[in-house]
Amino acid sequence: MSEVYLKRRARLRERGVTNGPEAALVCGPANVRYLTGHGGAGAVLLLGPGERDSLVVPATASDQPSTTPEGPHLVRVPAGPERPADTALAAVELAVRQGAGRLAVEEHHLTVSRYRELGRVAEGLQLADLGAVVESQRLTKGPEEIAALRIASEITDQALGELLESILVGRTERHLALELERRLVDHGADGPAFPTSVATGVHSGVPGHRPTDRRVEEGDFLSVRLGAEYQGYRCQIGRTFVIGSAPEDWQVELYDLVFAAQRAAREALAPGAPYQSVDRAARQLLEGAGLGDRLAEATGHGVGLEIGEDPRLAPGGVGKLDACVPVTVEPGVHLPGRGGVRIDDTLVVRPEADGGPELLTITTKELLAL
Repeated sequence: MSEVYLKRRARLRERGVTNGPEAALVCGPANVRYLTGHGGAGAVLLLGPGERDSLVVPATASDQPSTTPEGPHLVRVPAGPERPADTALAAVELAVRQGAGRLAVEEHHLTVSRYRELGRVAEGLQLADLGAVVESQRLTKGPEEIAALRIASEITDQALGELLESILVGRTERHLALELERRLVDHGADGPAFPTSVATGVHSGVPGHRPTDRRVEEGDFLSVRLGAEYQGYRCQIGRTFVIGSAPEDWQVELYDLVFAAQRAAREALAPGAPYQSVDRAARQLLEGAGLGDRLAEATGHGVGLEIGEDPRLAPGGVGKLDACVPVTVEPGVHLPGRGGVRIDDTLVVRPEADGGPELLTITTKELLAL
């Protein structure tokens, strides 16, 4: 894997981020992990002049990275008597010592006050904005990244499948969410990819619902959204079920509509497809049923080292899909006072010649009565 990170940093340099006496400071945690494999808190990466790469970490960090011939030079920063180790300031000072004349920084990962503090330490260095160049490179995933997402999805499917085999009536949303997260870890996840959402009855279908002490009752819609993190990579699945012997007519009608919208968006995933067109495929079906005002702002988003990466599959999304880009497709509708439906999948964009979009989350989307 160390060679993979070396190649990623080389690709970044090829995009002109460190020409001549220029240096670049990468401080976004997911970006540092992408380029070095180290996900420890406080770590930053300095791409110095002369192709000198330095990973700057707190000396007291419990998860110290190991050094390899292909890896960046490791710099450990001790903590001061009254303040924690400041790796970003140490990296700027290192760039000055290396003779850099210009330093590009990820301004979108810095507060205004933090940016000014770095400028005071720069001592004549010209600061510039690196922009989202690393995030742009992260958009298309390599084979090792997609393999990690597959495993994360398998773990998530296992955890959800086991829950569906248990007795649910009478248990609280909060208890079910905690059990799902425990099962993710039991099956090999580093942890949940994001806070698990379990919503019952009138809460069902609410995007981002935080579990409460409401208990599962007969006749409820039960919507669940969860995902595993594996080797830093995060997936997402969402499913909706009915508690009891059979769903009511309105539940079947609403579920079939959301399912049709989700299927339309999945089928729209293809290299070259505009982000907006994927969203439109789902949105127009739901708007035609008079439910447009119940939709979220986006039908899906990218996944990887973060949940909610680019691309954004939304009416205002700008850009076109590429092959090997993993995304979610997650339309949902909530009817206040009644409940709702969410159906979320993680897929990888593939050309039609390779079989079309690759579905990673395979738990059934049939409306099960549990």
